[in-house]
Amino acid sequence: MSVSVAFDKARAENRAALVGYLPAGFPSVEGGIEVAKAMVAGGCDVIEIGLPYTDPLMDGPTIQDAVHRALTGGTHLADLFRTVEAVAATGAATLVMTYWNPVDRYGVERFSRELKSAGGAGLITPDLTPEEGGEWLEVADSLDLDKVFLVALSSTEERIKKITDVCRGFVYAASLMGVTGARSAINTGAPGLVARTKAHTDLPVGLGLGVGTGAQAAEVAGFADGVIVGSAFIRRILDAPTLADGVRDARTLAEELAAGVRARG
Repeated sequence: MSVSVAFDKARAENRAALVGYLPAGFPSVEGGIEVAKAMVAGGCDVIEIGLPYTDPLMDGPTIQDAVHRALTGGTHLADLFRTVEAVAATGAATLVMTYWNPVDRYGVERFSRELKSAGGAGLITPDLTPEEGGEWLEVADSLDLDKVFLVALSSTEERIKKITDVCRGFVYAASLMGVTGARSAINTGAPGLVARTKAHTDLPVGLGLGVGTGAQAAEVAGFADGVIVGSAFIRRILDAPTLADGVRDARTLAEELAAGVRARG
């Protein structure tokens, strides 16, 4: 399923889309696939599969812990594509979230073709700017892949327009000036950022960073088209005594968040 179809389906049901994040290879390659499938079964419309990376810019300690375990466990690019293929087979729109160096190093066209072959819908690229993304934009358009760039609270109107003009699928709005991680309250600047972004595009706007409960999901769903959750899923798995417990707890959280996006704030 493409990202636009997933968001259209959510809109038709008068709710926001639920987007879940999990890095490939965490807690293991096969274990991560089980968890991601449980997140879909619990109600996630879109799954972001993260490519483990040694020098993350926006990942907080929870995601850093998960990524470190994936890397020390020997996760490679082939495992990323295998995970994408398995998750996409569930019918959920499946994106890869990655810093740009690994894609550039592997080869933009080669990476994109293998992602497409695995059933991936596109890329979220937190550290790539439109100005530096020319090759990716060209290849993505030729392969019909989604291009998701980020806007932030600090983004000017000019910057938001430039970013939204090159996005496809949805626009990722970062609700916080900081790194990822579940928080007790969503920054009050988030609704304004979403409103500013929607003034420049007809694409859905998903809000991420800091959401971890059904109540927060309902609050964000009141003003955004998508609710993005990552660290809260990872925390459930880190705290679970066994993989089976982690899979169960991830599904339970997805069900709570799915109820939240249907309640709206």
